[in-house]
Amino acid sequence: MNKTALVIMAAGIGSRYGGGIKQLEPVGCNNEIIMDFSIHDAIQAGFNHIIFIIRKEIEEDFRERIGNHVSMVCSKLNIPVEYCFQDVHDIPGTLPEGRTKPWGTCQAVLAARNLIRSPFAVINADDYYGKEAFRTVYSWLQQKHGDNEYCMAGFILKNTLSENGSVTRGICAVDAAHHVLDVTETRNIVINGDKVESDGVQLNPECHVSMNMWGFPAENGQAPAFLQVLSERMVQFMEHTVPADPMKSEFLLPVLIGEMLQCGEASVQLLETRDKWFGVTYKEDTDQVRQNIRQMIADGIYKETLYDDLTK
Repeated sequence: MNKTALVIMAAGIGSRYGGGIKQLEPVGCNNEIIMDFSIHDAIQAGFNHIIFIIRKEIEEDFRERIGNHVSMVCSKLNIPVEYCFQDVHDIPGTLPEGRTKPWGTCQAVLAARNLIRSPFAVINADDYYGKEAFRTVYSWLQQKHGDNEYCMAGFILKNTLSENGSVTRGICAVDAAHHVLDVTETRNIVINGDKVESDGVQLNPECHVSMNMWGFPAENGQAPAFLQVLSERMVQFMEHTVPADPMKSEFLLPVLIGEMLQCGEASVQLLETRDKWFGVTYKEDTDQVRQNIRQMIADGIYKETLYDDLTK
């Protein structure tokens, strides 16, 4: 069987969360975390290789809270589960003195470069994406594409906001065929009454946004061409961007892909989903996430014991 990998970026520090490891916060009826629902939905859609990107210092907690039971579920389904580690030292060059923060989502994906030998999707660990996004991205990855053709799950801005503070979103310009023309990383997005704003500028609540759910093609058994792009661009990032801000510079997937689009170096198919995103950006978001999960269980979208419909 051909492999299609789900790469989960779970190395985030969670600086806005107010303490603790936000990716491991229980939200389900049986202490499932948001990541469990993503893994469940991905397997249900057809993904059959799970790769966790974490920090070495959280490995023990991570395996205890999710890794071990996901491995048990996946072993019943003959799905491999692998780990790699995002390390601030894993860069082409010398680590700036005093830098302790990892280098962003592009560096995270590069941490998995020796494990990915198939088409793959990449997601954040602390975002709930919904079933539709996994189905559409998986379906796209089963088709033949050029090396520089990518896909992105496109969410509706109004469906991705937090009532507890500002968020950052990659706002997309798209053409009539839903090809992404540009991705603009937009910070400080808030709900202001019946409006959505960023630093006082009103935004279209119906516009498409990236939630860092991307798909990249490859021939099975071969490394995706995008990994070579990442390696080359990481060198450029370290040489040209980091010197101006060595403590805080980040190499982010939406920014990189936006630059590639502007230069005509890539094409991105936006796969629209109307599902409502939710996640734990702030600690106060947790109760709302739990309510959303309970409602979906009541509506029959999930089993109370999450993985039962996959393994029984």
